[in-house]
Amino acid sequence: MEKRTPVLDGQGINTVLIRLAREIIQRHNNLEPLVIIGVHTRGVHLARRLADTIAEINGRAIPTGDIDITLYRDDWTKIGYSPVVQSTQIGFPIDDKTVILVDDVLFTGRTTRAALDAITDFGRPAKVELAVLVDREGMRELPIQADYVGMFVKTTRPEMVNVLLSETDGEDAVVVNTP
Repeated sequence: MEKRTPVLDGQGINTVLIRLAREIIQRHNNLEPLVIIGVHTRGVHLARRLADTIAEINGRAIPTGDIDITLYRDDWTKIGYSPVVQSTQIGFPIDDKTVILVDDVLFTGRTTRAALDAITDFGRPAKVELAVLVDREGMRELPIQADYVGMFVKTTRPEMVNVLLSETDGEDAVVVNTP
C-alpha cells in the first residue's frame, strides 16, 4: 500500500508563489525583457499563477507562454511509440529576452534539458532562468540547478513527488508518495 505524505497545501503553494514572484522582481529591476514560459503540464499553470502574482505585486504584466517538450525528451521512446504531444504557445519573440522557465518538480534535470532544447527552436534568449515549485535535492542526473526554488524536498529514488493543481487535479497540494 502506498503512503501519501502531504508536504504543502493550497495556501502553502500560494505563499511560495508570492515569495518566488518577489525574488524575481528583486533580481530584475527592469521587467521589460522578462518573459515566463511554463513546461507542460503543471508548469504551465504555475507560470500563469506566477505571472499573475508578479502583476499583482508590481503592476506589470509579463508575457507568458507554454512549451511542450515531449519530442525533445531523451526517453520518449520508452514512454510509448505514440507520445501525446501538447501544444506550444509562445506568442512573443524570445530573442534577447530573459526567459524564466517554470516547472513543477526538478528531479533528474532531463525535463529542463529538453525544455532548453525546445526553447532554442523559438529563438536565442539573452538568458534562461529556472523556477521550480519543488526541488528533489540530490537526485540530479544532469548538472542543472534552479535559480528560484519554492521548496526543497529530500526523497529517495522510488518516492514520487506529485504536485496537484486545481486546474488539472481539482485541488492544490504537494504530496510525496512512498511505495
